[in-house]
Amino acid sequence: MDASAFISREAWEKILTKLNLEDIEISDNRYNHIVHMQSAAIGAEKFYTTEDHAARFEGIELARERDKNAMEAWRDHPYVDIIDNRSDFDSKINRLIDLVVKRIGINVGDRFSANSRKVKFVITGMCPDSDFPVKFTDFQVVHHYLHSAQKGFQTRLRKRVKNGRATYTFTVRKPELQGQTVEVKQPISQRDYSNLLAHRDDNHLPVFKTRRSFLYENQQYQLDIYRAPCHSRCQGLVLLETFTTSNDDEVVDSLPPFLKVKKNVTGDPAFSMYNLSIRSDWEDSAEQFCHKLSSDDESEDENVSEVRKAQERLVHVSEENTVFDVRKAYDRNERPVSESSSVCSL
Repeated sequence: MDASAFISREAWEKILTKLNLEDIEISDNRYNHIVHMQSAAIGAEKFYTTEDHAARFEGIELARERDKNAMEAWRDHPYVDIIDNRSDFDSKINRLIDLVVKRIGINVGDRFSANSRKVKFVITGMCPDSDFPVKFTDFQVVHHYLHSAQKGFQTRLRKRVKNGRATYTFTVRKPELQGQTVEVKQPISQRDYSNLLAHRDDNHLPVFKTRRSFLYENQQYQLDIYRAPCHSRCQGLVLLETFTTSNDDEVVDSLPPFLKVKKNVTGDPAFSMYNLSIRSDWEDSAEQFCHKLSSDDESEDENVSEVRKAQERLVHVSEENTVFDVRKAYDRNERPVSESSSVCSL
């Protein structure tokens, strides 16, 4: 049916006649569900571009026209959903997945819900692999940050290995635009990976991790276990990540009970992989520290102050006897917690 959007109705009727088909046979009998992803040219114009896009060449007006025609082509199908651009791109993709898994009756938890968000926690202590109570898969992962030609952009490579087999990913993280951060991930070949490594940024150390993936109570989790060689700030660091639609209290109550959760560090730049990988001490390289991808408006004094606070938070969480309220997420304006403060644990 998509083809009918790009040719005249007369030409389409000739094709149907030649193949002895009707519209309904092509749409209803072939497809159980139609999801139309509206073009960024309608409602998200700032994100519509033909740069670095081999398959896109239409100007914005032509893109709008073709989007409308493609949507019209499927209007008679009994099950059509249209995903517009009222939300950010990640939510748009999650809405797509949410529609599809509900249509086919699969329960995937919160991971792909439209309003899903990523949460991150510091974990203290890990039981031996033989005592880990649920099935898991470990991947050996190494990240390299690359020089970026564009200000505010972060580019990195990832190599992920299991049983001696590796996959490679190139990621570009762009500055915030209209409150959302665009991150483009692209699988690449081993040859491209090797060539791109020549552009690594030596201001950043490579990041070595064991990434453990597991399911608990229909929720997917990832443990990032930082490995040597690494900066001293990363030694012994273990971070738990998941995607959820729940509030902070509900998230904490549902976390795997076999993991000792120390602190909620969701959104805290002190626990960003980009900042953790900076080769020099943070206070010596405050201009490299990334608070957020749109933080160009901060003064140098503010930058140094924020870096000092981030260093304090990182050191504080590594202290064995320090206890935090794990129900409370990072607040940039919050004063550092002293050891004498009264806080509660999980």
